[in-house]
Amino acid sequence: MKILFILNDAPYGSEKVYNALRLAMKLQLEHPAAEIRVFLMADAVNAALPAQTTPQGYYNVERMLKAVITKQGHVKACGACAEARGLDKVALIEGIEVSTMSQLAQWVVDSDKVLTF
Repeated sequence: MKILFILNDAPYGSEKVYNALRLAMKLQLEHPAAEIRVFLMADAVNAALPAQTTPQGYYNVERMLKAVITKQGHVKACGACAEARGLDKVALIEGIEVSTMSQLAQWVVDSDKVLTF
């Protein structure tokens, strides 16, 4: 089964990205045959920035994304969204690719389930 998560919100300030990644990680743990895909759009592209520092005891989206990638999850960031936020020329977390709406459209068509946060 292919499960696509489309994330739109900033990584911090609300818990939408956090909850989406929690669910993605739980699916990978409990359903290892599921293929997890995460597409970062709008302010969620900020989640792809490396070297995130969070207060002790606070969730860290970078670590969560790395955990998803480590378990063979796929993470892509919208190129137009990254460019609009000045992130098109900066390094992203290793394993996250800059992508396009065409790729997202293909993932939507090719996925069994699509979840948006």
